[in-house]
Amino acid sequence: MKKLLILFIAVIAMVCESHASASVSHLYRGNSTYTSDIIATWDGRYLYRGNSTYNSDILYTWDGQHLYRGRSTYSSDILYTWDGRYLYVGRSTYSSDIIGTWDGKNVFNGRSNYTSDIIYTITGSHVYRGRSTYTSDILYTIKGRIPIPVILIVM
Repeated sequence: MKKLLILFIAVIAMVCESHASASVSHLYRGNSTYTSDIIATWDGRYLYRGNSTYNSDILYTWDGQHLYRGRSTYSSDILYTWDGRYLYVGRSTYSSDIIGTWDGKNVFNGRSNYTSDIIYTITGSHVYRGRSTYTSDILYTIKGRIPIPVILIVM
């Protein structure tokens, strides 16, 4: 009975560990998924430096509309505002403060939607330089789900 209980606890621990790691996403340098190439870790609220989830390694906090500096959610610490299409500097939603435009696949410089102004293409699990989707132009690999504005701020 004691061995059965230990086995049961071990199985529960493995299941809990797999669920915990499944909710964490990673951003890798280039076309890699090696642990040594992890640039950032995302847990759904916080973006951490490297392969860490320690409070001391929190780079940004995301609330669905604003990206904050560090672990803060004070309005004075808002770095960027997102409306689903545009990324603005700070708390602003003025068109003059747009630094990037998202069309569902491409990131444009500023408020533009000209193909010559595409700075990143995001398809599948890769972020490419410019309009390219060539393997040689992969800047980052995404494993899991990370919101577009959070990805953009890393770049």
